[in-house]
Amino acid sequence: MSVPETVSTALVLTALPLEYAAVRAHIEERRERTHRDGTRIEQGRLPGTAWQVALAELGVGADRAAALTTQLITWLRPEAVLFVGVAGSLKDDVEIGDVVVGTQVYEIHGGKQMPEGFLVRPRSLPGSHALEQAARFAVRDMPDVRPHFAPIATGDVVLADADSDLARFIRRHYNDAAAIEMEGYGATQAAHLNGRLDSLVVRGISDHANADKHRADASGSQPLAAKQAAAVAVAVLRRHAPRGSASDQEGPHAHGGGGATYGGDHIDFRGGTFYGPVTGKRTEQR
Repeated sequence: MSVPETVSTALVLTALPLEYAAVRAHIEERRERTHRDGTRIEQGRLPGTAWQVALAELGVGADRAAALTTQLITWLRPEAVLFVGVAGSLKDDVEIGDVVVGTQVYEIHGGKQMPEGFLVRPRSLPGSHALEQAARFAVRDMPDVRPHFAPIATGDVVLADADSDLARFIRRHYNDAAAIEMEGYGATQAAHLNGRLDSLVVRGISDHANADKHRADASGSQPLAAKQAAAVAVAVLRRHAPRGSASDQEGPHAHGGGGATYGGDHIDFRGGTFYGPVTGKRTEQR
């Protein structure tokens, strides 16, 4: 079966060069493009899919991620946004080389300082249900990946002390978070505010956010984590077809959101609505 012409864009964002390189290895026929304000991307084809992937390395930090993600969404008009990279584990059973798919993304610094102490004002955004579901199905065919579907904490800080005040703060107020990173909430918020785009944060675990972080980094854990996260992100796009493309989707909302069913040489639109032209042939009445 031939693959439809690539017309839909998935925006894949990274913060670090090694994260960028891990995703880039999956993309073919790349060409460099430059936004009028100087932001550069590579745009290419994800083989075997209807996706063209726009890949960007944004640098570190949630505010930077939010601003540049907004710029890129406005420019490229993607259908999906994924932030892919490495993170620190917040759970004993989430190990180096595992991959955390963000069911929620928490911004951990919001709150109000009062005389009696700091009152937390949690902010969170969900990952795309469609992309999360694609991830759940994709990882079933990836025996070399140990996945976790859990919230991810975003903070403008590198956590390298599990006994610090910040670590205790996260355990108390965001105790279901499985990983901590620096850009996910900013990118997710940009996707949410710019057309409520499907977005997902995918993070490979490179350390345990403790005093052994430098040893883990020196052992090569970051390239491993980036490679695993990139593999999952690409598998998600292979599973999640662009809107309007041929796919294996079934059910009342497949094929454009109506109730069309397909069989033989007819299309039955009872119970659904179709928006678009229909081409058919005239037959003799009997």
